[in-house]
Amino acid sequence: MRLVLASTSRYRQELLARLGLPFDTVAPGVDETRLPGEAAEHLAARLARAKAAAVRSSFPDAVIIGSDQVAVLGETVLGKPGTVEANVRQLAAASGRRVVFLTGLCVLAPSPPAEQCAVVSYEVTFRRLDRARIERYVALDSALDCAGGFRSEGLGVALFESMRGDDPTALIGLPLIRLSEMLVRVGLDPLGPEEGVAARDED
Repeated sequence: MRLVLASTSRYRQELLARLGLPFDTVAPGVDETRLPGEAAEHLAARLARAKAAAVRSSFPDAVIIGSDQVAVLGETVLGKPGTVEANVRQLAAASGRRVVFLTGLCVLAPSPPAEQCAVVSYEVTFRRLDRARIERYVALDSALDCAGGFRSEGLGVALFESMRGDDPTALIGLPLIRLSEMLVRVGLDPLGPEEGVAARDED
């Protein structure tokens, strides 16, 4: 059964590759603009499903994975900083505070269960950071394309006081624990004999 990741994010590709299942990647081309008054959890869930649905017509017989992540600081939804200045501002605002990351996940399949969607949360509490340390981090670790403005799998972990959640891969952008459960339900078991052979053949 063909597996398609509706994302060109290198972070999600690296995470999905951990499961050893061959997969293709396709850019979903979805408008990620937040709707007026839209709750962060709804935004993450809506975009994850929209990304999977956007490529479904091109791959009707495939299992399709869509995912999107939203970072929330208090009542503010944090986007990808995009610039060094915005990155510094985001991290300064997060200093000494808790940021909640909501990762939407949706798996669409040609056979039941045809649709499985979830939002997985993960919390990070930041150390108190002075501007010099923030600027040093931004200069050393490229995270302009990451929600919240840091890379937890890189030097970003030095920014944290604590982390809390059931699945640390959710923080990076693709919750593999929940995804593995969903894939097993549609017949793609990362530990199954056929998938295991395919994974070894790819090595």
